[in-house]
Amino acid sequence: MAKAVLVPLCLCWALVPAAAAAPPNILLLLMDDMGWGDLGVFGEPSKETPNLDQMASEGMLFLDFYTANPLCSPSRAALLTGRLPVRNGFYTTNAHARNAYTPQDIVGGIPDSELLLPELLKKAGYISKIIGKWHLGHRPQFHPLKHGFDEWFGSPNCHFGPFDNRALPNIPLYRDWEMIGRYYEDFKIDLKTGEANLTQIYLQEALDFISKQQASQQPFFLYWAIDATHAPVYASKQFLGSSQRGLYGDAVREIDDSIGKILKHLQKLGISENTFVFFTSDNGAALISAPKQGGSNGRFLCGKQTTFEGGMREPAIAWWPGHIPAGGVSHQLGNVMDLFTTSLSLAGLQPPSDRQIDGIDLLPAVLQGKLIDRPIFYYRGNEMMAVRVGLYKAHYWTWSNSWEEYSKGVDFCPGQNVSGVTTHTQEEHTTLPLLFHLGRDPGEKYPLSFASSEYQRAMEQISVIVEQHKVTMVPGEPQLNVCDKAVMNWSPPGCEKLGKCLKPPKSDPKKCFWPH
Repeated sequence: MAKAVLVPLCLCWALVPAAAAAPPNILLLLMDDMGWGDLGVFGEPSKETPNLDQMASEGMLFLDFYTANPLCSPSRAALLTGRLPVRNGFYTTNAHARNAYTPQDIVGGIPDSELLLPELLKKAGYISKIIGKWHLGHRPQFHPLKHGFDEWFGSPNCHFGPFDNRALPNIPLYRDWEMIGRYYEDFKIDLKTGEANLTQIYLQEALDFISKQQASQQPFFLYWAIDATHAPVYASKQFLGSSQRGLYGDAVREIDDSIGKILKHLQKLGISENTFVFFTSDNGAALISAPKQGGSNGRFLCGKQTTFEGGMREPAIAWWPGHIPAGGVSHQLGNVMDLFTTSLSLAGLQPPSDRQIDGIDLLPAVLQGKLIDRPIFYYRGNEMMAVRVGLYKAHYWTWSNSWEEYSKGVDFCPGQNVSGVTTHTQEEHTTLPLLFHLGRDPGEKYPLSFASSEYQRAMEQISVIVEQHKVTMVPGEPQLNVCDKAVMNWSPPGCEKLGKCLKPPKSDPKKCFWPH
């Protein structure tokens, strides 16, 4: 195994071949609720992801890659800022250790004080586009084109619905500054059959943008954040019924086919060797929606909403022909926040020095196979629930979800009860953390004995790291505390042209309720 080394946050072009005359294009493929166990290359038995499996064989597979939060909005905020959600404001203090996100009635969003990746990439001449789900606030001040993106095709919220446009408005889709329609009205999703053409639309948007940027000879950053694998799951007609895994598998097959077409398009245009591509997911599979509407987290414990491995360990593949050795497998501890710092490094830029950046530069791992020493912190809302150092993971708090929610059928760990681990009350372990060796026990079933010398040695090292982390932690202003129905998508920009403006109710701000 490669020796672990400490590497500066930004190596910039030190590791990139000198022959490269311009910074590479950057393409981040972010899936929604796709689990570690959903890919054939990770052992999914139906083997229905041939293009992603080939992407892995031509690039590098990351086996120990994590999200920064087990829920959609905070993980996306972390990716684009390189900072833990508790630093960038994407958390709540309304209750302890609660997952929060950006539904329609959320008042907050990404603060102006945060520097997002596309904003910084402009310094190196990049043109940036987001395709798909933004999820960092839907009010005008949070619009992605106000935070560095040059183009947008997609939605500010998830494709929940259909709503009645009286109590709750249907979610809008935007092209750049203005909405061009709403889900279920202009962009159909059949909740009975699961048919929707959205993935094909998002694919064509990506192909067109890549072609346009190749013709203009400007480096591009494309953030392809599609959501077909988030319940309600959907797929286009040609893929419906094509999977052994049902509708969820149909959605995965269409995504796999689309990614194959994007990579082939890069090759056809002759720019694959100048385009860094990274594939991952925003959080683990939503087991509450499984098996019909949710994916698989393989052998890992629980899923989305939890800080067990199934909620936060993600599938991840890096692809850059001519630069990344084919067929590589890395045990580097990675995180979605690293995509921020790594992208800046690829562009020849340093990360901001006026704030704490949690992401590291993965280029030494990707290009040279080195292992960089770093911990992984598992946050749920305002609480650090666990930390991973090397192969050891220490739980300082455990909680799957409340007895009240569990009694209503809300189960984030179906069929996976582990006594004393998957708790339905918030259990504090700060005095004696529950410790697991993830190499021997990736399913987090067998805590090490508190009395063992192995426990003592590991916790001596982990305790120092946690203490240093907590001493330097300065939380940001929480953005996910206040909800108000008046701020919903009643009258988004452009609604007048479409005749789709709706009358908002009177403003009545309240504390958001987050049960999980």
